[in-house]
Amino acid sequence: MANDGGNIKVRKTRSSMDIATIIGLLSGFGLIAAAIFLGGDPASFVNPPSILIVIGGTLAITTMCFTITDMARTFKVIGKTFFYTSRDPSDAATQVLQIAELARRQGVLSLQNVLDSLRAEPFLHKGMLMVVDGTPGEEVEAIMRRDLNATMLRHHKGANILRKAAEFAPAMGLIGTLIGLVQMLGNLDDPSTIGPAMAVALLTTFYGAVLANMVFSPMASKLERNSTEEAMVNTVYMMGAASIGRQENPRRLEMLLNSILPPAKRVQYFD
Repeated sequence: MANDGGNIKVRKTRSSMDIATIIGLLSGFGLIAAAIFLGGDPASFVNPPSILIVIGGTLAITTMCFTITDMARTFKVIGKTFFYTSRDPSDAATQVLQIAELARRQGVLSLQNVLDSLRAEPFLHKGMLMVVDGTPGEEVEAIMRRDLNATMLRHHKGANILRKAAEFAPAMGLIGTLIGLVQMLGNLDDPSTIGPAMAVALLTTFYGAVLANMVFSPMASKLERNSTEEAMVNTVYMMGAASIGRQENPRRLEMLLNSILPPAKRVQYFD
């Protein structure tokens, strides 16, 4: 149902805990912990040298592939796998269509009255600000597309760092295994050293497999998923701002938006 053009529904966004990430991580480690407790002494699975080799080595080698700044940013991005701002592209499309209808009925300058209510969405706010300032629609789209691509590149780099860490963790586990075997073979005349050496040999492989397959790879996949969702919403904002800047009919904008939205998320604003 079309809006009367004078009342813009502000799309509420809130950062909340990603339950799927929390449940998956806790369940995975919980099952491993249960198997360890049921099978014997949990203390035998704690080995400081193995932890040092796998975690420290993985961090050091991954840093070599990137920069200190990239690594620092990645630690911040990892938080988005646990706390993420939920975005619904259909709500974003409805909000954009309301703004477009207001601009169509009352003129582009009337959007000055709704700019403050859009500050919760910086990308949309920036686009509408350019439109109100008289920036041509083609230029608005070009600027917002560059911003969108830059954001996607940052997210892609964060996921790449995690995937590199997932590649290196098992390799560091293998290196730890070789270290443990060398220590064991070099001290066969002292039976008391065989046990600790074997612990290093086996636990480094265990730690590397756990980090790669239960931490780094799933987090990289979640970052890519969140980035794709954010890109979809920002694309809706970009198309809306560009259409309003070109002073197109909002009904045409609705068709354009529905052409990029998933079938379950398509809107019927003017029906």
